[in-house]
Amino acid sequence: MSLRDMSMEVLSTADPLKKTALSREFAKIWRDARKEGQVIDLGQASPPDYPARPPQPELLAPRDVPSRKPGTAEGRTAMLHAIAHIELNAVDLHWDIIARFADIDFPLGFYDDWVQAADDESKHFNLMEDCLKQRDSFYGALPAHAGMWASAVDTASDIMGRLAVVPMVLEARGLDVTPSMLALFKQAKDTAAVDALEVIYSEEVAHVAYGSKWFHFLCGRRNLDPTPTFHALVREYFHGQLRPPFNEEKRAEAGIAPDFYWPLVDQAKR
Repeated sequence: MSLRDMSMEVLSTADPLKKTALSREFAKIWRDARKEGQVIDLGQASPPDYPARPPQPELLAPRDVPSRKPGTAEGRTAMLHAIAHIELNAVDLHWDIIARFADIDFPLGFYDDWVQAADDESKHFNLMEDCLKQRDSFYGALPAHAGMWASAVDTASDIMGRLAVVPMVLEARGLDVTPSMLALFKQAKDTAAVDALEVIYSEEVAHVAYGSKWFHFLCGRRNLDPTPTFHALVREYFHGQLRPPFNEEKRAEAGIAPDFYWPLVDQAKR
């Protein structure tokens, strides 16, 4: 199988645990080959507009997803379910970027990074599923956000827009909100959830950094100024608003300077 054949296999698998198992298996195959000095053929692919999904959870418009108080056990379960949904979408997003932009000539390091990110996200989903099972729940038991794939559709023909919006805005937002979630679960003495969230928090920095690295790589190749280019792409493709507080320390660690995001506060295109 080529790397893009592997991507298509993951994207066309609906069952979440089968999807993440395939993702982890293919990531190991790629890494093992690279360690042995071999390069798996990248191949070609025509990825679907939307990846395969299980019949549950029910996908709702953001305004229709029931809100639950985070200080309650029910609210914390809903929070873990929402994170699981994000992580599963991230698995597909990272395999999709490998499959979709075959026309762009990237160094092999690009594929190393996104294969690793897909493997990490698969592990993160499995951690969340384990936490849900400990609460007598599972992924699919609650409704979920229907708009998670919207950014992928919007940037399906623009690699720089994809890098700007998905890792550098959406995943960077995860760095902003995870500390407060960790505090919530620590207060509830939910050690399993705390341990899982700390793994996710530590590894998501790298995914944001991958986005920043390859965004700057393309800016250099195309002789573009990264900061105004980022601002223009976010205004074009991000249908929301950037709001503080920002985790400036982790964002800096991932290679995103404050002048990238502060000028966009309350200015992003709705």
